[in-house]
Amino acid sequence: MTDTRTITPSTHLRGEITVPGDKSISHRAIMFASLARGKSRIRGLLRGEDCLSTLAAFQQMGVRVEEFDNGDLMITGQGLNGLQEPTDVLDCGNSGTTMRLMSGILAGQPFFSVLSGDQYLRRRPMGRVIEPLSQMGAKISGRDTHRKAPFAISGGHLQPATYHSPVASAQVKSAILLAGMQVDGVTTVYEPHLSRDHSERMLRYFGAQVESFSGGAAIHGRVELTAQDVDIPGDISSAAFFLVAGLIVPDSELLLKNVGINPTRSGILDILTAMGGDIQQLNTREVSGEPVADLLVRSSTLKGIDIGGELVPRAIDEFPVISIAAAYATGITTISDAGELRVKETDRIAAMCDALQALGAQVTPLDDGMKIVGGTPLNGATINSCGDHRIAMSIAIAALGASGDTTIVDTSCTETSFPGFWPLLNRITTKTESS
Repeated sequence: MTDTRTITPSTHLRGEITVPGDKSISHRAIMFASLARGKSRIRGLLRGEDCLSTLAAFQQMGVRVEEFDNGDLMITGQGLNGLQEPTDVLDCGNSGTTMRLMSGILAGQPFFSVLSGDQYLRRRPMGRVIEPLSQMGAKISGRDTHRKAPFAISGGHLQPATYHSPVASAQVKSAILLAGMQVDGVTTVYEPHLSRDHSERMLRYFGAQVESFSGGAAIHGRVELTAQDVDIPGDISSAAFFLVAGLIVPDSELLLKNVGINPTRSGILDILTAMGGDIQQLNTREVSGEPVADLLVRSSTLKGIDIGGELVPRAIDEFPVISIAAAYATGITTISDAGELRVKETDRIAAMCDALQALGAQVTPLDDGMKIVGGTPLNGATINSCGDHRIAMSIAIAALGASGDTTIVDTSCTETSFPGFWPLLNRITTKTESS
């Protein structure tokens, strides 16, 4: 039976929130600790299904993992050349990060491996990673003329490369850097806009020689990684839902503790602030190479803006909930240069336009984004998440300010990135009702 939830509108929100660990950083902490020499303790790891897929894949390749009662992990790394050939298919679940970054790692390993995933991941484009890895000498065979999973990798014998990526994608960039880490010489990736730089930061933290510049990044191969303890901050993509909730529900004030504010990921803060949002960064600091802050958000009167260009890759995962903010804003918001949204877990442009229209918003899909005429009161409706975690959570936030209840069909998918989302949402709203 498909999981459904009904969201009741809220009059105001109050509370202090800690969101789960950053998904992107959690993936990389597992990967780099597994490739390092020695024992790395990982604190604050996201226990979502995507990150658990990454962890299980490395365990299949001989990496030892010890789990503590408080949720910390101790990973005993095997070094760049210490992974074992897996005896079965590596199941990446729903995780594009797992599949694309693992492709770069496995391309440099001297053994055979096969990567696959669930029905949604098998539909997503992998040619953007397979093409540059093949140019480096990797032998990769996949479905749909080597563009989709499942695909097989016969690794090893790579050459350093200089690659000009047609898209600003941290997954593409990271896959190439991880392959380049395993060969002699320097591998360089150029991209049209700066994508998130968690890989570069954490590789340096583990001792790799990585250079970042305005047009991309370069890595020097054959530098051995050394084990490090990693403290993972809260995921700004998860915080985004509560930032928007705090802005659109009247008389609200929320404090989000220990949130990562990496400048390549903080586009959501720039966008919401430009729309008139009252968001303050408190107690800013650096943790394990990543900037972190507590975020205080208060209800605000939002206005429509134009969003495009370099802001897009810095907020690509947050656009579903950004579109909710736009629906509650005064005036027109135009989102452009975001065609990447059409090849996520779902076509997020189509899915969010359908959801917003069902709620009564004025929205028009564009090839690379959408146009939203804000200010029309929203009404409760029944909406299918299409199995996309970010769609499900965005609809829930929209429902807080709508008239009447909203029923969301297929909500278990939120476990992919935000385990505990529904109890947390309930806590800040039920406190309001009982106060």
